Amino acid sequence: MAAAAMAAVAISAPVQAQRAATVERISVHGASLEGNLEGNSADRKVVVVLPPSYAANKSKRYPVVYFLHGFTSNAEDNLKGVEADAALSSVAASGPEMILVLPDAYTRHAGAMYSNSPTTGNFERFVARDLVAYVDGHYRTIAKRESRGLSGHSMGGYGTIKLGMKYPEVFSSLYAMSPCCLAPMVPAADQLKKMSGMTLAQAQAGDFFTKAGFASLAAWAPAPDKGPMFIDFGLKEDGTVDPVFAGRVAANAPLVMLPQYLTALKSYDGFAIDIGDKDFLLPDVQRFRAALGQYGIKYDWQLYEGDHVNRIAQQFRGKVLPFFQRHLDSQ
Repeated sequence: MAAAAMAAVAISAPVQAQRAATVERISVHGASLEGNLEGNSADRKVVVVLPPSYAANKSKRYPVVYFLHGFTSNAEDNLKGVEADAALSSVAASGPEMILVLPDAYTRHAGAMYSNSPTTGNFERFVARDLVAYVDGHYRTIAKRESRGLSGHSMGGYGTIKLGMKYPEVFSSLYAMSPCCLAPMVPAADQLKKMSGMTLAQAQAGDFFTKAGFASLAAWAPAPDKGPMFIDFGLKEDGTVDPVFAGRVAANAPLVMLPQYLTALKSYDGFAIDIGDKDFLLPDVQRFRAALGQYGIKYDWQLYEGDHVNRIAQQFRGKVLPFFQRHLDSQ
């Protein structure tokens, strides 16, 4: 495992005297990411935000919240976007303190979808195994599932639900903010034909939804024998969409996965979903909510006034962190 390069940066505007969170920027090697076909680095940037009392109280251990960024973002953007250091400082006086961990899942196509793929790398396993093991080994954590939470926004909200389904032995509470990709997203044949004719440079220069299409296929339809992108574009010789390909893509949608992981989701001490009333993802989130209700899965829900991005920091400070203060074991 590569050595971590740590640089602690004290926050200059504490909420109270000597009650400021501290930011460390480190590198964590992910064995799960080695050998990926896109060449994404296995040494990932990670931002760790330590609570105000961490430096002074050398005997104290803390619960940990892993917070996953959205598509086209990265760990540093995530730190700024949710104002994580200021938020952690502000809630310290009102409940148990915690450590925040913000990993970087930016890839060749601007996002790993927090999935396992030989093309992008096994980012799902990196978060749930490599990163958790590193943090528990290098920080004063309470190293048990009851003291670990998982959260994220948009692509990170999707990752929260997907990893929550598959790793209930690692995390005990989940909070998905405006989660994307809950329903199957199988591209139409004409879109797949257009994508299959694009160069890597054209794909990377595309608009948000073009990039999202490539990132999704790299994560959910990898093709190790089809360089240089190592993506299966799923077209049969007659130009129609291969149903096997469509099934592979759809199998990564939480709406499709849900019946297989009911026991996992029912095991969580806390599960929450929020979204803005003007968010373009709201219809799919409502479909997912209906499915959760059908299967008797309990969760907290908030529909707030806002769109996909304009309330992230406010929700993170006012809802997400207090949620984990209530649900994570601080002993």
